[in-house]
Amino acid sequence: MIRKSFILKIFDAANMQRWNDKIRPVELRELDKQAHKMIIAWVLGKIEEENNSIGFDWIEIIEGGIFELLQRIIVTDLKPPLFNRIKADNDKYKELNKWVYKEIEPVISPLGNNFCSKFKTYFSEMDESLNRTILGAAHLYASRWEFNVIQQANPNGYQIQDIRRELQAQQEKYYLKNLASIQRLELYSDLKNLVDLCGQLRFQVRWSHLHRVPRTSVLGHMLITAILTYLFSLEINACKKRLINNYFTALFHDMPEILTRDITDPVKKSGIEDLIAQYETEEMDERIYPLIPSTWHSDMKLFTCEPFLNIITKEDKREVITSDKITESFNEDKYEPRDGELVKSADHLAAFVEAYLVLENGIRSKEFEEAKFSLKEKYTGRTIGGVKLGEVYEDFD
Repeated sequence: MIRKSFILKIFDAANMQRWNDKIRPVELRELDKQAHKMIIAWVLGKIEEENNSIGFDWIEIIEGGIFELLQRIIVTDLKPPLFNRIKADNDKYKELNKWVYKEIEPVISPLGNNFCSKFKTYFSEMDESLNRTILGAAHLYASRWEFNVIQQANPNGYQIQDIRRELQAQQEKYYLKNLASIQRLELYSDLKNLVDLCGQLRFQVRWSHLHRVPRTSVLGHMLITAILTYLFSLEINACKKRLINNYFTALFHDMPEILTRDITDPVKKSGIEDLIAQYETEEMDERIYPLIPSTWHSDMKLFTCEPFLNIITKEDKREVITSDKITESFNEDKYEPRDGELVKSADHLAAFVEAYLVLENGIRSKEFEEAKFSLKEKYTGRTIGGVKLGEVYEDFD
């Protein structure tokens, strides 16, 4: 079961500043970097999936992303050059990860022995699988994206040339692996534009009209929602396709906000909700779908068009049902289930914790008090699809 300590640990990444020894025109945070990385991993993964690449596995990519985020939160004080030197030495890297597990174990142990075992195995096995390579390439691409922002403000800054050469050297190593996905992302401007557009969600701050600490972006919020949704799905023994659909729906659920900005619930519910939805659909059709292959459109629509609906597929037609019904009768890959209710629950839980942290950090705010109270009241005693949401909220009392 997800506990308060785990959720707060994930939120620590929202406080972790990146490139903090360089002039930065905008704040660059670890949570946003990891979210951007997972979107890039989806792009690379779709290409490898279409190529029927041997060893490709969405679950390994999703869980590897969660494990690497947790590792990064623990080793926050190690600058990348030092961390990479340690990683290059297998013995030292294993020792580092033993320490990481010791630090993180109290936080992840409530998630179950299987999750803990997978975490340890992930960092004890040093083989470079296809899925690790995809995550590594996505990590590098997201770092390069940040560096392109940084070097605009530091064109002749200390170590800028050295960093550029190091990133170029790492990029060339991935070229040598001859992965179609990495080569295609570099060659096709449409996919690069999609990645750049998603990166801009770093700059859209949630609750932007209110002062709060920590500040989370729309992009970072999407990753937190995805992680919570995935762990909820594991808790109810969701089938593989359901796990994948739930995670990526949560990861992309706010993607239309690239085009509309972060619109608060009071505005959405002021009588113009249908107009906003229509505008988002038109903008997605005009600006997002042309950037991706037509064979990806179905997935993107599933992830971004009414992401809070519960859906199964029967005889090539999508049906809307309850999460409880999916758990009871349709928890099989052949039905391609997706729990919109769980995604919405994770979205609300992330918003609740944002409000909780503002108040815990000593900022008095009527708006956050009301948000915290209303969300907790909404989920008190509730169970959705087998997930006891009420108990998660009680943990914050």
